[in-house]
Amino acid sequence: MTRLQRVLANLFGGWFRLRQRFPSALLDELADAVSAGERSHLGEIRFALESRLPLRAVLAGLDARLRAQAVFAQLRVWDTEENTGVLIYLLLSEQRIEIVADRGIAHRVAQPQWDAICLRMRDAFARAQWREGSLAGIEAVHALLREHFPADDRPNPDELPDRPVLL
Repeated sequence: MTRLQRVLANLFGGWFRLRQRFPSALLDELADAVSAGERSHLGEIRFALESRLPLRAVLAGLDARLRAQAVFAQLRVWDTEENTGVLIYLLLSEQRIEIVADRGIAHRVAQPQWDAICLRMRDAFARAQWREGSLAGIEAVHALLREHFPADDRPNPDELPDRPVLL
């Protein structure tokens, strides 16, 4: 996406449809999916949705990846015992999805695996399947965390909030 396209997307793109595409009932369903899946592994998932970036930030070069990394820190996704926090970040205006993983899981999961999850979500979102794409993304992250950090019989506290955050 060029700088001009990004500016236009953040000014006029469908960012104002955030609540329409992600109503409270869907946020509840996503929170339940995060909570249920976290019982099977030692990871923690946060789901963050942002309607758009401020024009000044876009002009300064802030992109979805950099913003996702900042949100990862802001939400303290790194603050888990096993360093297995994962952020799924959606920037609605630019139709960008970023997954940021803490160092504990990033050493075990290759970037192409995260990219595949993002692509699956993006394909569903392109068909206006917001619920299905979000749930599929959450489940795919759970599957990776189960593979690399199974809960087994170890203590498994819920370390981060499960409800998606609207930024």
